[in-house]
Amino acid sequence: MRFLSFLIFVFAVLGLVQAQDQSGFISLDCGLVPTEITYVEKSTNITYRSDATYIDSGVPGKINEVYRTQFQQQIWALRSFPEGQRNCYNFSLTAKRKYLIRGTFIYGNYDGLNQLPSFDLYIGPNKWTSVSIPGVRNGSVSEMIHVLRQDHLQICLVKTGETTPFISSLELRPLNNNTYVTKSGSLIVVARLYFSPTPPFLRYDEDVHDRIWIPFLDNKNSLLSTELSVDTSNFYNVPQTVAKTAAVPLNATQPLKINWSLDDITSQSYIYMHFAEIENLEANETREFNITYNGGENWFSYFRPPKFRITTVYNPAAVSSLDGNFNFTFSMTGNSTHPPLINGLEIYQVLELPQLDTYQDEVSAMMNIKTIYGLSKRSSWQGDPCAPELYRWEGLNCSYPNFAPPQIISLNLSGSNLSGTITSDISKLTHLRELDLSNNDLSGDIPFVFSDMKNLTLINLSGNKNLNRSVPETLQKRIDNKSLTLIRDETGKNSTNVVAIAASVASVFAVLVILAIVFVVIRKKQRTNEASGPRSFTTGTVKSDARSSSSSIITKERKFTYSEVLKMTKNFERVLGKGGFGTVYHGNLDDTQVAVKMLSHSSAQGYKEFKAEVELLLRVHHRHLVGLVGYCDDGDNLALIYEYMEKGDLRENMSGKHSVNVLSWETRMQIAVEAAQGLEYLHNGCRPPMVHRDVKPTNILLNERSQAKLADFGLSRSFPVDGESHVMTVVAGTPGYLDPE
Repeated sequence: MRFLSFLIFVFAVLGLVQAQDQSGFISLDCGLVPTEITYVEKSTNITYRSDATYIDSGVPGKINEVYRTQFQQQIWALRSFPEGQRNCYNFSLTAKRKYLIRGTFIYGNYDGLNQLPSFDLYIGPNKWTSVSIPGVRNGSVSEMIHVLRQDHLQICLVKTGETTPFISSLELRPLNNNTYVTKSGSLIVVARLYFSPTPPFLRYDEDVHDRIWIPFLDNKNSLLSTELSVDTSNFYNVPQTVAKTAAVPLNATQPLKINWSLDDITSQSYIYMHFAEIENLEANETREFNITYNGGENWFSYFRPPKFRITTVYNPAAVSSLDGNFNFTFSMTGNSTHPPLINGLEIYQVLELPQLDTYQDEVSAMMNIKTIYGLSKRSSWQGDPCAPELYRWEGLNCSYPNFAPPQIISLNLSGSNLSGTITSDISKLTHLRELDLSNNDLSGDIPFVFSDMKNLTLINLSGNKNLNRSVPETLQKRIDNKSLTLIRDETGKNSTNVVAIAASVASVFAVLVILAIVFVVIRKKQRTNEASGPRSFTTGTVKSDARSSSSSIITKERKFTYSEVLKMTKNFERVLGKGGFGTVYHGNLDDTQVAVKMLSHSSAQGYKEFKAEVELLLRVHHRHLVGLVGYCDDGDNLALIYEYMEKGDLRENMSGKHSVNVLSWETRMQIAVEAAQGLEYLHNGCRPPMVHRDVKPTNILLNERSQAKLADFGLSRSFPVDGESHVMTVVAGTPGYLDPE
């Protein structure tokens, strides 16, 4: 089914059908000029308008005239983004509302360069997908189902190479919140099928939600159809054409089989199957079947499709496959007189969105500040002000607390040609500590609401010659009790305030110089004593071991910033695997391969295990323990960076995932011995001794020589040595791998 994305693209630009209510639809013809016009697209009767009011940047363009007859009108124009790394559309919507979001990208050699673009697409601060245009007149369609966290939404195009990002159309469709429910994350559309050997392709208005349905029928199945009406009034509102057709096995005595595969074998899926009995069965006739997948796992038993009424069967929790392949089998039960059928099938891939948006009030305030002071042309002021950290707005500093939204803690607009009064929107930045509005042309009064900003400790208003110098009484009280410093232009007797401030700054500078000298001395002493590990973690002692790994990568332990993590993983391009505390990505550091485990923001116990693993790995080194290259503790971004193990984990190798060659018994014995040596070192080579507490095949990794190393020390605990008091250790680990005692 890998061709389905191409079919979706074909239909998205060919279309058909008539119009009905488009309430809540946002249909943008990107780059449409003049910007004030709207039009009704002839084949779908959908009303499109310009995108100009939703974005501050970009250059309108048109695809080459020779290609226009092949596409619908909303594809003729486009918007490209030659300037800035991130360019974002901004929508004011309803928080917690579910939307279908679709972007269409048709290159059409609009720039005359015949250079096929590639770039990334973001939803808010999280990467949605990578867009790669396959041909001049071929394109790409990206579609997802997403629940808004806040009442605003940003969709961003991010430049990743030398080519220029662009977009042809952008469409948002509201959905019923009772549909497509996930435990976490959003849903990327993999396929949406109805069973017919030929078109029509379906979308609005036959589908009231403007979902795109692709006709599909392979040579092992045959078509069953009816002219009678089918009740489709459940939450999913399947189109009549979908309900009136069904696939049945070509040989009625054989099961019905449907197979597909996903490129990302680590991904999880939600699957929606739509069924209706569309034959008039006699009283003594029955259609009943069991649904199983991937070798016999039960999906649904003794299922009977309701007569001429659609019912939808889906998995309430995401499912996955070790190799990315999904094989569904529909088999008649002993009671059935008719073969199984299926009317419609929807396949979605889960997209986790770990990066939280900045606080909604702070985002709204920054958007207003941007508009009021005419700062829309600032290339970095696109999308979320703080997230991801790599694209933080120029002039802002943010804090990134664990498992909480980013917060704006300083705003520097010095020398930004600001004019007019000081906007009260600044007071909505409730976490703000420092505000610099110096060297502008601001006028009017100093806002009294500054006194209500409890976290604010510094305001710099100097260099604004037209600003009223009087200070509100409530603000003066904070200055007097030294909870706030105000820097401003003054004359006469009040000039002593400036002197006092200057003296304070000089004193602080002197203290910083002294601290810097002390720091240098301490660092030199540390190097002399060969102290190891970052200072932000407490480290223990270890008994020296001649067997310790001598790999040069282990000597590079250090703390990395989140920006460095993004760089080494190429913006989390390649996923190696997913675990209970997060996702592991492939990376490169100084031409050496590494594995980067990002701690999930949804992990309630994550930081404790993260700290435990760093503290342990910084002080234990052994050739059969996975080596720690470094770590990231940057705001709410936590990562562990390990040496890369080329052959993955033992479970994958035992299942034959990476090779058709089964592990020999000699290799298996070697792996068992090496894993035991790693455990023996933890028990007897460390002071205090350590217990792993979660030994299982997925925590035994193999390098290119099939050498085994223990990994995932997040649940490890010290236990007392002789003479020490006993400490009870809480049971932890993975069910099925725990001692029953």
